[in-house]
Amino acid sequence: MPTLIAVPETTSAGEATRTREGARTAKVDAFRRLLLGITVSAIVALLLFLAVYGFSYYSLRLEDRQLSPLHEQLRSSGTIGLKLGFLSMGMFALLFLYPLRKRIKYLANIGSTRHWLNFHILLGITTPLVVTFHTTFRTHGLAGLAYWTMIAVALSGFVGKYVYAKIPRRLNSVALSMAELEAQAASLAATLGDAPFLRAEDLAPLLAVPSPQAVRRMSLAALLWNMLRIDMARPWLVSRLRRRTLAGSQRIVTLGGLLASHDGGLESVVSIVRRQSRLRVAIAFLDRTERVFHLWHVVHRPFSITFVVLIAVHIGVALAMGIWS
Repeated sequence: MPTLIAVPETTSAGEATRTREGARTAKVDAFRRLLLGITVSAIVALLLFLAVYGFSYYSLRLEDRQLSPLHEQLRSSGTIGLKLGFLSMGMFALLFLYPLRKRIKYLANIGSTRHWLNFHILLGITTPLVVTFHTTFRTHGLAGLAYWTMIAVALSGFVGKYVYAKIPRRLNSVALSMAELEAQAASLAATLGDAPFLRAEDLAPLLAVPSPQAVRRMSLAALLWNMLRIDMARPWLVSRLRRRTLAGSQRIVTLGGLLASHDGGLESVVSIVRRQSRLRVAIAFLDRTERVFHLWHVVHRPFSITFVVLIAVHIGVALAMGIWS
């Protein structure tokens, strides 16, 4: 009589668990995208309303605005202007949750760093726009000093995000080591070597990076400019790569190779070339970008603290002057 052998169900149970976790993660990500979309839509709608409704007021000279019927609504202490001030304060409070997340354990356990950073960037872009309407485009005095400090913080935030993006990371936002980057680059190079319709001279402009000695000699401004220059040139070099393969009509449809073609094999290679180009740039600049990002933290933090102090003083002065009356 044949012996029945029980098949362990560990593998199937593990797969089922991973499937459920994947489905749950997909739902959470979909909800986050929906929330982000609603937030963006609401802020854009508000800014468009203010721009259209208040155009006739904001376009007046400062001395003529008191004669406008919209003055009592749109001035900084008006019915709408004051609400914009409160909204700006709330947005600033949310903006500062991202750096606080690193110090508050409860916040650190909520969501991923990537999603927090995306929301932080959204607020960093839109909050200055709301504040600009609150100030009615006046940028003098103490409020003006706070305003331009805010602009400096926002601009430095763009620089920080750009440098942060230049440090390759895993999905959990942990930076990859040089050895991991070089292993990925070697794997991609081997894949590109098998591409039948690309020559080494076709890829050379896309894969060209400064030498380690040149990178070490670069000033901070030169470093940022060279990374930006390579990023801006990449789409045009990719389009030239497509044009070498595509026929006449396909070149027109893809706008000279700027848009993706319907050739799956070509686009697969283009995707690999892009990744290889970014990896080579990351490897070439990695040591300097990590040091620049650390320096950016040192500079960005005092600007942020100064801005908070100026905002507190501005609110205190506004209250002392009796905007509530």
